[in-house]
Amino acid sequence: MADRHELFVTDRPFPETGTLTLAAPPALTPHLLRGALRSPFKRPRPDASFPPGRLVVRDLRVDLARLAAYERVCGFATGSDAMPVTYPHVLGFPLAMRVMASRPFPLPLLGLVHTSIEIRQWCAPAATGTYGLSVYVEGLAPHRRGTEARVVTEMREAGELVWASRSTYLARHRRDAGTLPASPEPPGSADAAPRPLTVRAEWRLGADVGRRYGAVSGDRNPIHLHPLTARLFGFPRAVAHGMWSVARCLAQQGPLGPVQVRADFKAPVLLPGTVVYAADGPAFALRAPGDAGETGRPHLTGEVRRRPGTEAGAGAGTGAGAGTV
Repeated sequence: MADRHELFVTDRPFPETGTLTLAAPPALTPHLLRGALRSPFKRPRPDASFPPGRLVVRDLRVDLARLAAYERVCGFATGSDAMPVTYPHVLGFPLAMRVMASRPFPLPLLGLVHTSIEIRQWCAPAATGTYGLSVYVEGLAPHRRGTEARVVTEMREAGELVWASRSTYLARHRRDAGTLPASPEPPGSADAAPRPLTVRAEWRLGADVGRRYGAVSGDRNPIHLHPLTARLFGFPRAVAHGMWSVARCLAQQGPLGPVQVRADFKAPVLLPGTVVYAADGPAFALRAPGDAGETGRPHLTGEVRRRPGTEAGAGAGTGAGAGTV
């Protein structure tokens, strides 16, 4: 019987048809440009068709120098035999970008918002392993602010699934009166928290966090790089990557083995700035500092649940109390 905290099940072998196998992950920049040029011609709607197949890369080896640079930027300890739980997302992101920049993908890449991620890790993948990656669009769903796409990334070792994620990406648009009602908010995504979590650390973020993360992840979206480019998209300053924020929170928790993670992105983190990391039990959050004892606005909320039989206590993540990132 499935664990009641199971996020999702995606334990299928590589299909024999409907795949495009690449020799290596594609370069991100050409697909970012292609997706940007196609964006004005996209007409998003929840009942639109979407790419039915999957992109696959086999026999992938991790660049250990790039991994170490990622660990330093996100606050993970370097030199571990295992990858951080968020690093397979970085490995799969070029494939996801190629899917979302393609002509059949119905949502415009420009303005697409990463709203949540779910991760299920069956074991901590070795940094020196050889893996197969696959990415596909699971489906579209109506959202109260537009249309949301669910993009799944899977990582296998010797044919066995070791890591999988499901990301949701929102295209904001006016919904027609006749469209289906929006899907319910996922568990843990409500804006009103039952109680504030205990503050564990406060981090002062430098203006270059977006550029540093972009260099190690390949995600050089202009909203993250410089105030001038961020203003073109309506932000007063550059904003941190959502996946950097998740990784920084999970780095505070220490090594993770078999685990399930969910994070919901609430509001952008402007750079430079100060954020507060809070956690109790499985729940964690990144939020703005509060004034006069008040709880600040949340930037992200999430939870970590370890698989049965593994060490308990996820979420406390005490670590250093303050610092500059």
